[in-house]
Amino acid sequence: MVAPAEIHGSPGGTRAGDARPVLGHVNLMVDTFIANANLEDLRAIVRGMLATSPPSTAAAFTAAARQRLVRVNAADLPDTAGIFAAETGDNTALPTQKLDGILVRIRTLYGSGMGFASLKILARVVGATIGLRWEEDSVMEDTLAIIDADISQAIQSAKEEIEGGRVTEMQDAREVIHELRSAINDSQMDVKKWNGAFPFERGAASLEYWRV
Repeated sequence: MVAPAEIHGSPGGTRAGDARPVLGHVNLMVDTFIANANLEDLRAIVRGMLATSPPSTAAAFTAAARQRLVRVNAADLPDTAGIFAAETGDNTALPTQKLDGILVRIRTLYGSGMGFASLKILARVVGATIGLRWEEDSVMEDTLAIIDADISQAIQSAKEEIEGGRVTEMQDAREVIHELRSAINDSQMDVKKWNGAFPFERGAASLEYWRV
């Protein structure tokens, strides 16, 4: 239990012999709420706050999110081996739980304005589909359609990243776009070999006329 003196703090803002500031009563209570609230409640509160606050609040929120993601190395390329599993006897593929975790990271990145970091990972995900097959109206086909939508949203996030002046190395950005474009083109050629439906139409269309 937190002692009353620690809750309310001392008049000077610090305890004797301790250079760290003592949390005020409200801050401590808010932190207690954050530590104990469930995820659904926190999401609802954040969405409500951002929807009713000035645009500067959302900008500060995403800036803080990017700082956190950089700190935890969220933009590092993950190991994409095993994100799709081929069924025994053929190349018919299924998504694995490992893919789910990677897609969550991708959406966290482009949702916070780190579009190019997410596109770099998406290029690896697209590349992992080459050599695989899937059936029409299958779980795999549905998953690839979702990834296609992620590509389009990540491209929009990357465009906003450029417009916001947050891209410092344009050559690196061009290399990411080239890598993704190459992966999508390779996928299209691979799917033609077995007369499958190309799953990344939206992503390919978004990339077609994008020049950086």
